[in-house]
Amino acid sequence: MPNLLQLDSSADTATSRSRAITASFADAWRSLGDDHTVTRRDLHVDQLPHLSDPALHWPARLRLPGAAPDPAAEALQAELIAELTAADVVVVGAPLYNYTVPSTLKAWLDNVHLPGVTAPFDGDDQQPMLGRPLLIATSRGGSYDVGSPTEGWDHAVPVLEQILGSTLGMVVEVIAVNLTLSAQIPMPDGARERAERELAEALAAAADAARRLG
Repeated sequence: MPNLLQLDSSADTATSRSRAITASFADAWRSLGDDHTVTRRDLHVDQLPHLSDPALHWPARLRLPGAAPDPAAEALQAELIAELTAADVVVVGAPLYNYTVPSTLKAWLDNVHLPGVTAPFDGDDQQPMLGRPLLIATSRGGSYDVGSPTEGWDHAVPVLEQILGSTLGMVVEVIAVNLTLSAQIPMPDGARERAERELAEALAAAADAARRLG
C-alpha cells in the first residue's frame, strides 16, 4: 500500500498557501485508490519538543559513555523515524519564516536526521530514504527573484534540500509560491495578480505530481 507522509508547519491553519499545496497533493494521492494511504503530521498544531539532550543527535551505539537521554524523548524520535521510513513519498509544507524554516519543522528535522540510522556514517545501509520522492511546498511573503534585492535570502529550501535530499538521499522537487503578503502590505503593481496565478499553478502542479509519483 503506497503511503504518503504529509507534513505541515505553517502557523496559519486557515489561509496558509503551503498547507493548500500539500492538501492538493494529498487529495490527489487519495484519489488514486483506497490503497493510497496518507499519514499526516501537523507540526504546528502538535508541536515537537526540541532535542533535550545532545546524545539524541546519535544512536545509542555511537553515544559517549555515560549518555542517558530521556527514554520518552528516545521513543518519540524512534516514532518519528519509523513514520518517515514507512513513507513511499513525502510532501513537506515549508513556509519561509524569517528567511528559513519554521522552528516546528526544524525540530522535526533534528529528530529524523540521525547519523548511522537515516544518514550515512559508518555503514552502507544507512539511507533508508534513498531515492524516495520528496515534494517541498514553500510559500514566501515577498519575491526572491534572480536580480532582486532579496535574491539568495531563502534559507528554507536549501536546508531541506541539504538534509532530506543530499544527506538522507531523497529525490527533491520544489513548488514555490511568492508574494503571499501582497494582500496585506503594499507591493508593486501586479504583485497580487502574480501571487494568485502562482497559487493556482502550484495547486495544479501538486496534484499532477501526486498522480505521477503515486
